[in-house]
Amino acid sequence: MIEQAAGYRYGRADGLDVLAELEPWVARNLDRHLAATPTCYPHQHVPWGIGSGFAGPLGGRPWQPEEATLPQAVRDALIVNPLTEDNLPSYHHKIATRFGREGAWGTWVHRWNAEEDRYAHALRAYLTTTRAVDPVALEQCMRHLCRGFAYDRPSVLHALAYVTVQELATRVAHRNAGQHCPDAAGAALMARVAADENLHMIFYRDVCRTAADILPDLFLRTYSEVLEAFRMPGQGTAELTARAARIAAAGISDVRVHHEQVVLPLVRHLGLMDRTGLGPVGEQAHEALARYLEDLRRRSASLEALRPRLTSPARAGVPTGRDGHGGG
Repeated sequence: MIEQAAGYRYGRADGLDVLAELEPWVARNLDRHLAATPTCYPHQHVPWGIGSGFAGPLGGRPWQPEEATLPQAVRDALIVNPLTEDNLPSYHHKIATRFGREGAWGTWVHRWNAEEDRYAHALRAYLTTTRAVDPVALEQCMRHLCRGFAYDRPSVLHALAYVTVQELATRVAHRNAGQHCPDAAGAALMARVAADENLHMIFYRDVCRTAADILPDLFLRTYSEVLEAFRMPGQGTAELTARAARIAAAGISDVRVHHEQVVLPLVRHLGLMDRTGLGPVGEQAHEALARYLEDLRRRSASLEALRPRLTSPARAGVPTGRDGHGGG
């Protein structure tokens, strides 16, 4: 059993112990993931037949604003989601340096990377083929990628907790964007991506469940810290903040969605509020988590009370709250 030392949270040596302790469960969940993942060819979900070239060296026609026929909030979601997916190299680096590249952990990290990579390509192909957005503006948003993804928590448990929340938030963002998308091909693509993201979430969630059983006090503290500080990749950049505001106003992804469709399902499945026999660290974390959940509930209720005003045509955007916007 791993010693619950005070320096565990940031100790790399202790982190390696966690990797070894969880390796059998990682292998088990990896086998299940491979068996459950259907054969999927993302290119089959892109309506290539309606595509045409753009202005440039090959002599296509310029993009025109009237070609953007999808609702503004859906277009925003379909830009934000691929941009966060495009940051995959940065995410891969972060988890590979924490989980390693060997054994079951390494096999999972590389498999996850390969599956995620397909989504970014398929989403970008859909946007350009259907001419749903200005491709030049989409490319100009690449400066988001130049910033990379910063995550300053070095421990394995923090990384596991974060990716579990992030994968479920990503699944919800894709699924809800698809449900708001009036184009059948776009809706089908979003549903396909969301289904695969859900399998990633299940993998991480179930490994987290094992970690919670092994180290209940430390895991509870870690998960509480991650939930309170959670941000989707890309938050803080001006172009994504404005789009996230419109996404929230439309109800695609906001603090209510984050509360009801991300945080509460994870807390319940992991049994975080039902853990007993905790030590002082776990009890303090239990109280902190309860306060966070209540604060999130209140902010969610406040947002719903404001919803009619936020969706009025006169409003250009609304604050999303610190937890809620879509991503990948």
